[in-house]
Amino acid sequence: MLLKSGAKDEFNIEPITFPGMAPWVSECVNIYQGNPCWLSEDDHIDTVNFAKTICSEISRLTNLGIKVTVDGSARADWLQEQVDKIYFKLREWVEYGSAYGTIILKVNGDSVELYAPDRFEVTQVTNDKITGVVFYDTQKVGDTWYTRLEYHRFEGEQYRITNKCYSGTSEYDLKTRVDIAVTPWPDLMEEAAIENIDRPLFGVLRTPQANNIAMNSPMGLPVFSEAVQELRDLDIAYSRNSKEIGDSKRTVLLDSDALISDGTAAAKTPAAFEARRASLGLPDMVRNVRGDGTEVFYQEINPTLNTEARLTGINALLSQIGFKVGFSNGYFVFNEKTGMVTATQVEADDRRTIQTVKDHRDKLEDCMGGLIYALNVFADLYDYAPDGDYEVVFDFGDITYNREEDRARWWGYVQAGRVPAWMYFTKFEGMSEDEAKEMVAEAQPKTPALFGE
Repeated sequence: MLLKSGAKDEFNIEPITFPGMAPWVSECVNIYQGNPCWLSEDDHIDTVNFAKTICSEISRLTNLGIKVTVDGSARADWLQEQVDKIYFKLREWVEYGSAYGTIILKVNGDSVELYAPDRFEVTQVTNDKITGVVFYDTQKVGDTWYTRLEYHRFEGEQYRITNKCYSGTSEYDLKTRVDIAVTPWPDLMEEAAIENIDRPLFGVLRTPQANNIAMNSPMGLPVFSEAVQELRDLDIAYSRNSKEIGDSKRTVLLDSDALISDGTAAAKTPAAFEARRASLGLPDMVRNVRGDGTEVFYQEINPTLNTEARLTGINALLSQIGFKVGFSNGYFVFNEKTGMVTATQVEADDRRTIQTVKDHRDKLEDCMGGLIYALNVFADLYDYAPDGDYEVVFDFGDITYNREEDRARWWGYVQAGRVPAWMYFTKFEGMSEDEAKEMVAEAQPKTPALFGE
């Protein structure tokens, strides 16, 4: 709230609000972090944190075999270096984007940072796209906290960036304005006006589904937003099953008269029975039952588990969750082997999953395109690299890919003479091109000389 108030006063703006979005995203993020509102010690309700699994799986499939290539000039080479620096962060960032619904990737000097909705305020929307934002950055140096508000917006024909910095004794302390040169961001400009800009200087990663919480909002929803009730039911079902297993310990009810020959009252006390249990090495499942009758009491209790029936219900919930998130029926199953056996089977059975992954890849490609565009502009602004044209190519792995099928297909190409053998060995045996060519050459039959030399 301090940052929102500071941004409003400092830049004389009114951030755009989307009623209902902030509390809903906050609730979903709590679910993703393993702290859903339905946890209960009294009712023994725990969580399996399946929302995290969903976000992780979507990110895994989205980034499967991803390759981003920037080519065309010395500027392109520099851009490729920047993309390579964040390559291994993409899976993590897409997962966070799936959990928050919307994240922004923005250039901060010589690095790229992720901004979740609690670190930015939307100030401008054009054609359902975010075009104006105030970003929040904080950093502690020694005992001093530094806060930076970075305001991006279009003003007429210009794209303007304004940095306002503060120092204080606590996080988000905006009482004392300071020059950006004495902050942790001394290389950034306090004010920049850039012309000939046709898109914002940041990349927005938004989930594909429509927003039914705030229908006029450019913000996306967490990928599991439609399945929150089912996630709650799953946690309850799993917790009930887990507690039943914990309560299913075999119990033997045994009269102490069967173990203690001394019939005095003192010999039949709980302490005496425990001492006798220890001396005989009886297991914990044996419990003492004191009776007044003449017959010795003995009874075994072996609870019957409803695991099979409960797992059936759990799998039904998993299937419903998966469908609502965008996966094909049966994608998530407990205690069963699932997988993509052939490309034909995947095409027939998992078309919904494939379409969901494609939608997320399209969003990631758009976000990365915006980020690379911003990197190119900042290279001009701060003279990071020589000017030059560039071309971006995105290549994603086939989620139906089967390595053994591909290997067999390529070997068939070799046998048919359609490709040289060395290409097969570089693709599937990890050889370099020179190594593969040398091995193939050595394997060729030697032609005998005319006189046997």
